[in-house]
Amino acid sequence: MKRSLFSLTIGGFGIGMTEFVMMGILPDLSTALGISIPKAGHLISAYALGVVLGAPLLVGIAGKYPPKKILMGLMLLFTVFNGLSALAPDFRLLFVARLFSGLPHGAFFGVGAVVASRLATTGREARAVSMMFAGLTFANIIGVPIGTFVGHHFSWRITFIAISVIGLLTIWALNSWMPDLPASKNNNLKSSLAIFKKTEPWLIVGITAIGTGGLFAWFSYIAPLMTKVAGFSDNALTFILMLAGVGMAVGNLIGGRLADRLSPANATTFLLLAMVISLLIVSAVSHLKIPAIAMTFITGAISFALAAPVQMLMIKAASGAEMLAASVSQASFNIGNAIGAYLGGLPIAAGLGYTSPEWVGAGLAFGGLLFCVALLIKKKKESVKTLA
Repeated sequence: MKRSLFSLTIGGFGIGMTEFVMMGILPDLSTALGISIPKAGHLISAYALGVVLGAPLLVGIAGKYPPKKILMGLMLLFTVFNGLSALAPDFRLLFVARLFSGLPHGAFFGVGAVVASRLATTGREARAVSMMFAGLTFANIIGVPIGTFVGHHFSWRITFIAISVIGLLTIWALNSWMPDLPASKNNNLKSSLAIFKKTEPWLIVGITAIGTGGLFAWFSYIAPLMTKVAGFSDNALTFILMLAGVGMAVGNLIGGRLADRLSPANATTFLLLAMVISLLIVSAVSHLKIPAIAMTFITGAISFALAAPVQMLMIKAASGAEMLAASVSQASFNIGNAIGAYLGGLPIAAGLGYTSPEWVGAGLAFGGLLFCVALLIKKKKESVKTLA
């Protein structure tokens, strides 16, 4: 792997850890702050809302600067607000800190995806993008389980301090290894926003915002699902989250190759259908330990196989405004985070049990699949017109 790409991988690791460790320490935060688990789940939604607000806003403001400077500035914000999360004395201030710590997330992945595709050899762009997302998946193998263990046995505040340290390491790596690529020629926010006059980017937003909500409806409440339904001990959560992370890492690599060999649209369609089926199976077998463990790996793999294909879909649909479009794609991904975490918590609060979020997730994934079918139909019609 090129060192320039590896600097993006480190950043992805830190971002993945701060986003997904919340799922592992949710019961600990609930106890420490004296709130219910569904209310603690609002902290997941707060982070996602920060991503949605920050992705297009920060890219729009910083678009005239070279990518290296943009990425370093974003990681500085990431480091500061995760540090403040560690110091928050109550739920309200932690909610605000999580909101602001989410601001640089989408912009980092959006700018980083465009940079990775520029640094890649022809025909391997999706694989290069998947290398950046590999950091996020490795966070689920290593960072999230360790952060969960520390949060459960010591303090969740130490977990956020560790995330801030990773942010500092990313800044150093970007400064040392990332080449000085020129700023985008089209840095006018108004002209960049013109791409959203077309239908295709909005269909991709729908695919991402609705479809990936299925992942978060499942993963946001994986801790109570595995302890209260499958019957695992709290100590087993570290291993379970690590297994989910391994699945995500495997799926991420598969997704990049699928997008390069087939097409991003076809790969996304297939994977969303697979997610619907997988989540329904999770709901049916979670009371059995071995099937529950197996489906944790499989569902993690399917969900994260979507990352590179969806990102490439948006980049290819937004010629001349790739950074803004890629950041909007990440914002859409975290709309899915907010929707999935919120809607997944509603049936739990209504007393329907900890397997009920999987039905919500399957419905969301199916909704994303419908957007994908609409996109494929549109592409086919355009192809016919071109031939005519």
